[in-house]
Formats: sequence, structure tokens, C-alpha cells
Amino acid sequence: MILSEIELAALVERRHGTPHDLLGMHRLESRRGVVVRALLPSARAVMAVPLHELKCAAIPLRRIGTTDLFEGIATDVSGVCAYDLAVQWENGEQTRTRDPYSFLPTLSEADLFLFGKGDERRIYNKLGAHLRQPDGVPGASFAVWAPNAQRVSVKGAFNSWRGDRHLMRHLGASGVWELFVPGVQAGDHYKFEILTAAGRLQEKTDPFGFFFELAPKNSAIVWDTRKFAWSDEAWCARRAAANPLRSPMSIYEMHLGSWRKKRKAESFSYLELAGPLIDYLRRMGFTHVEFMPVAEHAYYPSWGYQVTGFYAPTSRYGTPDDFQHLINALHEAGIGVLMDWVPAHFPRDDWALARFDGTALYEHADPRRGEHPDWGTLVFDFARNEVRNFLVANALYWCDVFHVDGLRTDAVASMLHLDYSRKPGEWVPNIHGDNRNLDAVEFLQQANQLIHDDHPGVVTIAEESTNWPKVTRPVEEGGLGFTFKWDLGWMHDTLQFFQHDPVHRQWHQDSLTFSTSYQRNENYLRPLSHDEVVHGKRSLLGRMPGDDWQRFANLRALLGSQWCLPGKQLIFMGGEFGQSAEWDENGELHWALLGQGPYHCGLQQYVADLNRVYKQEPALWDADYEEGGFYWLDCNDRSQSVLTFIRQNTDGTRRVLVLLNLTPVPRYAYRVGLPCGGFWRELINSDAASYGGSNCGNHGGVQAQPVPWHAQPFSVEFILPPLSCVILSPE
Repeated sequence: MILSEIELAALVERRHGTPHDLLGMHRLESRRGVVVRALLPSARAVMAVPLHELKCAAIPLRRIGTTDLFEGIATDVSGVCAYDLAVQWENGEQTRTRDPYSFLPTLSEADLFLFGKGDERRIYNKLGAHLRQPDGVPGASFAVWAPNAQRVSVKGAFNSWRGDRHLMRHLGASGVWELFVPGVQAGDHYKFEILTAAGRLQEKTDPFGFFFELAPKNSAIVWDTRKFAWSDEAWCARRAAANPLRSPMSIYEMHLGSWRKKRKAESFSYLELAGPLIDYLRRMGFTHVEFMPVAEHAYYPSWGYQVTGFYAPTSRYGTPDDFQHLINALHEAGIGVLMDWVPAHFPRDDWALARFDGTALYEHADPRRGEHPDWGTLVFDFARNEVRNFLVANALYWCDVFHVDGLRTDAVASMLHLDYSRKPGEWVPNIHGDNRNLDAVEFLQQANQLIHDDHPGVVTIAEESTNWPKVTRPVEEGGLGFTFKWDLGWMHDTLQFFQHDPVHRQWHQDSLTFSTSYQRNENYLRPLSHDEVVHGKRSLLGRMPGDDWQRFANLRALLGSQWCLPGKQLIFMGGEFGQSAEWDENGELHWALLGQGPYHCGLQQYVADLNRVYKQEPALWDADYEEGGFYWLDCNDRSQSVLTFIRQNTDGTRRVLVLLNLTPVPRYAYRVGLPCGGFWRELINSDAASYGGSNCGNHGGVQAQPVPWHAQPFSVEFILPPLSCVILSPE
């Protein structure tokens, strides 16, 4: 096996696509024996030491000319065998290790075939860096998709960060490059060096990296995410057996870095956060916590929505194991974990996904489809099988490896519409001539279907701001397959209503009731998210009109309506105690407000009590998405801005009456119809003195009278406190 001049040049110039064909040990073609070749820059002397052929002597390798290529021939070796390379380096150091070019590929033909089809659900177990022990040799395999590269190599501290040491092999038409490197350990940093088709050298981080250096550095870190010892089996079993549509769900949305700070304004780590966060969520009664994007993001002010490491929890707060510990602890405490997921776009950082192999690879090549005009980011090419596989497997990865209970998909509308934020002439219609992104539709359907099939009970939530049909309908019915959809129309209309001075609300009451006219279209979740307390919009409390008493009373009434109307609910951190200022990702919540007068701590207690009543009353969640789970008693009393409605469970055995008085005027002898007689006990009165209210109410409950009203057989004359939400149930 004699090297040709062309082969020698390709190796020496580091542009040979399949270096394993020439490097390593190979049989001699013309006679008995083997030839061993090694490409070792900075080596002074090299020996190949057979390991199992005990009668064979070490094989000295000589340098070929002035190149970095060493070659040796042995005629006493019967065939290719395992061997070490003993190297004396120019700096005097001596090493002995197995030759990386003596190992078979770690990906099978089946792996590559499925990846090319877009159907390898656990491709994250194949691509990226993985600790392995082939033939009992510890090390790590590296694999990366770069179909248009001339050459790819892996470099790190294990090879002095030299891209000319560990050239990877190209695995045929798959576009995948692979190499096993003996001796690499967990914690080793690495990057890929790519020689593009245009002859440009570029460094890229691993798209499948499980762990990264602290920003602004960007090396990936070899890590084993499978070693964590989970103890949440009981939680996962209960989750799989439950129907999320008929279960309570009260979500606390939070940003990990700005919830609380330690001294010197340092954020809590994942490990440090577990204790205080669990204590707080338990005290407040939330069923779930939703983390704003946790996947690695170099630009902190993006809040995680410009992802640079889709398979890595951000290292700002600890290791992947630490994040697993946090989720495990939350599960053991009976708290579900949702996570924001961002498959719509990615940033242009030249060391990450953008033009990964020198060409538009992960992004669509046509800027009319591959560039986002608002955010300055790049849009995934959802039509490409390998890209779709990257994203679908990513969704499954967070469920498989981190046991998350749900993914809230960001910016779904931008994925579904080819003309999103684009003017005429700036977008390309689909094959039918309209604006639907059919490739994105197929991707979302596939991701949702596989998540629900593989992880029963895990929910998927769409942030979708248009009237796209069947977002939460099953894929087999032509839907996108999400479990829930954010009701952004309700959010917009409700906040707009409550910002009106109460004297003007009678002319705007339809904006508060309109959402119930379309509630059967989708499985809606009512959000008051982080987006509503930034960029000059003011905090929730800051939007409320009036003096302090009225502002807090308004906010209590707003939250009471959110908790009681059909659909699950979400509130962003700080809203539960009435943070005055907008959210600042660089600071922390203004916890000191809880010690300044009765209003903030009163609101906090009110939200805790809302959650307690909500979880205890199936009428408030069992039939959220079923006919009869909600009906108005009266939504037309505009002159007094009063709304009354009934919530009940599926079989009607549990009922709740909700009274909303949305002016600062108490209403006396206000008659409301009731579906049944008996004593109706007050569960919550937002005007209670303990919440900072005026303590106006019905003395704990009322006795129904056999006086028909509101098309109901019974009724009562209530006292409606000012700016209040009152909840009662029959005993």
C-alpha cells in the first residue's frame, strides 16, 4: 500500500476526506506484513507497539521527507492488530496511546440512513462527543454533520488545540465526519476546525454539545448526561397516567438569573436554587414552574431566546448534572417543570450554527426564508431532513435526559407564516401560492406527535399569536398537535380593559368577555408573561389606574378572573406580589417590597390562596375544555361593570360561583342567580383586609333563596365589594 503523490499531498495539506484509508495500520498489498502511518506534527520519533501480537517487535516509523507524516513497515505481523503509538515529542515529552485511526466508525449505516431521512429520534446519542470504551480503550468519539466541508478535525487540550492532529473521516454521502480519540475525558474542552469548500478555515462549536464554557467563551465540554441518578419515578408515573387537560395547572414563569441574587449580585446556581425555589413554590401553591430558555445562549440580554447550544443547559448556573438535580428535586416536591424551547431561529454568531460548513446548512439558503427581519437572526431550513432531525431530537432530548414535563414553543407564528414581518416582495409563496410554511407545519406536527407518543403526560404549548386553525388539535385530525395554546388575545384585551379608569369600563366590557366566545376553538392557556412587563409596558401593577388601594384591588380582581375563567394560567415572577418596576434581567425581583406596607404581602397571600382554592376545586379545572364547564350568568351589566359566571366539573357535582365587580363602588343587594339551593360558602374575597382590601363582603357565605333569576331556579342578593373578585361554592 504505497502512497501516491496525490494522497501524500492530501494528507500533509490536511484536506483528505477519509484519512482512515491511509492512516493507521493496513495490510501490505504486494507482500506479507503491514504498514503503519501516523500524522503527528511536533513529533520527533514514533513507534507502533503491537499489543496482542506478543512475538512482534515494536515498529519504528520514519518521517516522510520534511512532512509531519510518519510511516513504518513490519513483515513479521500476520495482519492488522491493536497497537499503541509511542511518541517522543519535540519538547521532550513522551506519550503512549492507542492510535485514533485504528478504530472502526462509531456510527452504523443504519444510524446514518435514519439521520438522512430525518428519523433518528436519538441522534444526540450518535453525533456530538460521547465517552466510549471500544476494545476497552477509554476515550471519546466525535461526530459532526458538515456535508460541504473539505476537511473537519477536532481539537482541544488533548492535542494542544491543533487542528492538524485529529483529522476526522467523512462517512460517505451522509455528510457526517467522525473520529474516536483515546484518552479524552469528561470535562475536556473541544471545538471543530472546518476547512470549507472555498478553502477557508473556521472554528465551530459542537451543535450537539452537552455543556459549554462560560460565555463569552464557546468551547464545548465533553460530558456524560446519562450518569445522574434520578429518583422521580413516582412523579413520572403519575404524570403518564394523568390527563393534562383535566388537571390543575397554575404556572410560575421565571428567569433563572434574576429571580434572586446572592451577595455581590451573583445569581444562584442550579443547586443553590433548588431549596429556596421549592419552598417558595410550595408556599405559593403553584403546580408548575416554567423556565425561560435554559439552553445555552452566549448573549445574556437575549434572555435565552438566541440559542447557541441547543443541547446544553446554560453553564452560567452549573453543570448539566446540577440542572438535572434541580428538576429531580422539583419533581420530588410535586412540582412540574416546563421549559421554553426555541426552534424558530438562531443567532448569527460565526462560531455557532451560522454557515456551519461554509454554506447555509442549518439555515435556509434563501434570505427571504432564512433570515428573520425583526430579530436579525437566521431561520432554520425545516425542509432539510437533517435539520428537522436536529430539532425533533432536541425536543425529545429535554424530555429523555432532563425529564421536563413540557415544552413551550416560542414564536410559533413566525414559523408558520412565510410572510411573517415581511412586506410584499420580501417573501416566497409555497407551492400552493399562499403564505403557509408547509415544512414548518410538518416539523411541528412530527415533534408534537413524537413527544406525546414517547412521553405520555408531557405537554407542548404554543406561543402562537394568529388565528391559525387547529393548533391544539391532534395531528391525525389535521392539527399541529400542541396540548395548549397561549391565549394572547385574552392577555391583550384583559390588560387593555384593566388600564381603563373604572368610570370608562362600561364601554369596554366586551373586551373582557370576548375570549369566552372563542374558547372552544383551542385548548387555551391564559398567560401574563415576561413579555408584558418589559420594554416600557410597565409592570402589571404599574398598568393599574388609581391610587395604591385601587391599583392593588384592580390587580387582585384581574388575577382572580384569570384563575377562574376556563383554561390554565401563567404568571411571570414578580406579578404575584405586585412588583412596581419593570423586570430587569440584570437585577433581581424587588423582594424588599414585601416589607413595605400591607399591599404587596397581601397580594402575595391572595395569589397563594387563589392557588389553594384552585387546586382544591375541580370545578375550576376539570372541564376547562368541555361543554358546560363554564357559563355566564350575566355578562351584560355594563352600567355597573359586574360579571357573574359559573364554573363546574364534568359531571356537575362541583360548582363555583364567581362574582366580579370592576368599579370602586360597592354594590348592595345585587341579585345573582344560582343553579342550586343551600348555603353558598365564600372561598375567596379579594377585598379581605388580609389582602389589603376594605373587608366588605357577605360574612363568609349566603343562603340561596327560591327566587328564579338569570334563568336559574335560585338566587341571592349579594354585597359586591369594590374592585373585587368573590368566589363561592355550595356546601
